Amino acid sequence: MTLRAVGRALRPVCRAAVLAVAATAVVFTATELLPGDAGELRTTGRATQEDVAAERERLGLDRPAAVRYLDWLYGLVRGDLGRSLAGGRPVATLFAERLPATAALVAVALALTVLLTATALTVTYLRGGRGGSAATGLAAVPQPVHAAVLGAVLAGLLGWLPPVSLLPPGGSLLADPRLLVLPALTLALPSAAFATALLRGALGDALRRPHVADARLRGLPAPLVLHRHVLPFLYAPALQVTALLAGGLVAGTALAETLFGYPGTGQLLVSAVAVRDVPVIQAAALLPALVLLLGMLLADLADRRTAVPGPAGNTGPSVPGTPSVPDAGRTV
Repeated sequence: MTLRAVGRALRPVCRAAVLAVAATAVVFTATELLPGDAGELRTTGRATQEDVAAERERLGLDRPAAVRYLDWLYGLVRGDLGRSLAGGRPVATLFAERLPATAALVAVALALTVLLTATALTVTYLRGGRGGSAATGLAAVPQPVHAAVLGAVLAGLLGWLPPVSLLPPGGSLLADPRLLVLPALTLALPSAAFATALLRGALGDALRRPHVADARLRGLPAPLVLHRHVLPFLYAPALQVTALLAGGLVAGTALAETLFGYPGTGQLLVSAVAVRDVPVIQAAALLPALVLLLGMLLADLADRRTAVPGPAGNTGPSVPGTPSVPDAGRTV
């Protein structure tokens, strides 16, 4: 492997590392812009300015912002997320109690998203690339509306599911898996609509390729055309959209968990914002950004592995049974 090839291979990793550092700066700046701080909130009432200053000094909030940022960044490198300003417990411990519940919620929501998106794109494919406007409209509906409608129908009208997902922090979801359904559907429905709207264009481009049109004119079965000639062109954009959705689902847990009382990291973020618990806010806000960057990095690396050189230096996904994309129409 040449030095240039090594540089090309490491370029996505370096880009992801730079973006991760930039994400930490954005998160820290956002917490700095919050009105008030933990020192002021903990001394509300008849406390004097001296009392507020003493509390801010005890919490370390009197230090310059640049010093606090570098200290936090150094802690992240060492795996130390700091301690909660509200209770004094390590932030890592708080996340360890709630992260399994959020991971289960995101996994179920992502699986539902992939299933719903695949179904919608299959219907679009069978209709020759037409339709899909309903997905665009559904993607524009705010998440609270989805939560309200799903709760009213599935929990209120039909009574199939509990209206809230109360579970003690650290409790097992195996006791009642139904607690996952409403929060997961609230996350999955708009995500699937968004993914369908994004991938519908890639599907339409694939269907307009000459070798795909030729295969359909020759009367090849629709599943065969889809598998051999259409799906290879959807792998890369699908991976990128999935990475984007993974970060969005983690970020969206804050609203879904709060609405349904689900004890995950999103609910922890909302409660931390209320008391200006900066270390908890920073860790909870950084999580979806890192998940998104990791997903995009994996999608980029997978895209590079599936791309093959074509004529005149062009690259494209390798189509099974075809030597190159331009010649695919003659090899059906």
